[in-house]
Amino acid sequence: MAIDWVHELLVSIRLIVAFLLGAIIGWEREHHGQEAGIRTFGLISLGACSFGLISIFVTSGDQGRIAAQIVSGIGFLGAGVIMRHSGHIKGITTAATIWCSASVGTAIAFDMYVIGILTAAIILLFHALRNTKYWSLVSNKKIPPYNTNKDA
Repeated sequence: MAIDWVHELLVSIRLIVAFLLGAIIGWEREHHGQEAGIRTFGLISLGACSFGLISIFVTSGDQGRIAAQIVSGIGFLGAGVIMRHSGHIKGITTAATIWCSASVGTAIAFDMYVIGILTAAIILLFHALRNTKYWSLVSNKKIPPYNTNKDA
């Protein structure tokens, strides 16, 4: 069986785009002192894309099962970052961001670049809004801004 190099290149581009979008999301989280950062989000998005591509090219069995398991598998991974600390729950936003980052990778896998890029942009937008003076119009939580001091 001969390798279709053009097809392989196009598939490789999907993987690279998925990784880069996930890494950008991770950079934002890492920049604000969160444990899960560039590598975590980049790899999650890459993995979701890879599994999505595998599900596309599987010729026997149910193709949707592989992609469907991304949702529950990443949910399990995200649950691992949720912690109770001093009576407060921490990590829920990171868990949700991990889950959404997987959707970015899956969208890229299915050749839905606009959806993948738009999803990544929305994720970044909502994390950026948290650091504006207008955030209090959306949320009435009394949480201090992200700790940007790494020594604290």
